[in-house]
Amino acid sequence: MLTSLSTDIGTAAVQLPADVVHGPWGDGAYWPLFLLFPLFWILVIGLLIFVGRRMWRGNRRWAATQGGESVLRERYARGEIDETEYRKRLEVLRSDSGR
Repeated sequence: MLTSLSTDIGTAAVQLPADVVHGPWGDGAYWPLFLLFPLFWILVIGLLIFVGRRMWRGNRRWAATQGGESVLRERYARGEIDETEYRKRLEVLRSDSGR
């Protein structure tokens, strides 16, 4: 009885179409592809964060080196200091940044 039941199930499975037996994914050989999509987006987001942080650091360094000169330019533009004082202080700032 058990042998005939297993034989009947086996022949029924052979007669079914392939998409019913294996499901919509075939024989299952392509399941690792599902890992590629999240991995791709994780890499893209990580790359954006990496590039963004590098650019932000570069801007901070540039702003730190240009800070004194920009303040001096603004004071000169507002008329708080005259040209001779501006040139003297600019010379001091540039000689200190060379150290």
